[in-house]
Amino acid sequence: MTLKYLHTMVRVKDLEKSIAFYELLGLKQTRRMDSESGRFSLVFMAPPGQEECPVELTYNWDGDEGLPSDSRHFGHLAYRVGNIYEVCQHLMDNGVTINRPPRDGHMAFVRSPDNVSIELLQEGDHLAPAEPWASMENTGHW
Repeated sequence: MTLKYLHTMVRVKDLEKSIAFYELLGLKQTRRMDSESGRFSLVFMAPPGQEECPVELTYNWDGDEGLPSDSRHFGHLAYRVGNIYEVCQHLMDNGVTINRPPRDGHMAFVRSPDNVSIELLQEGDHLAPAEPWASMENTGHW
């Protein structure tokens, strides 16, 4: 049996807000499909040069009544970053809450507008602890 990773799908409540969030992370839109008959949109976003590893944002035009309102049952998406402090600062400067700050210079968790946990991992060796990150408290569950 042969398996190949295709994508990770997350439901979103506000498509434009979610696209903007994933763009802040550095992802680019690689494909979009709007289904008039199905009344939904699918937007695939991936890091540049890694189009084979997309996240699929699924937006139901008529809402998702009856579905769980908390996306925590999903787990998380994970991305490796070149400088975890710079990425977290960029996200924070743009209004994103850092739920688990990168105190150890290695790992952080943030949340998308739809409550999807995003794990950020430092590429290579851990960075030395640095302020303000080293003394920051967690701001929520991750």
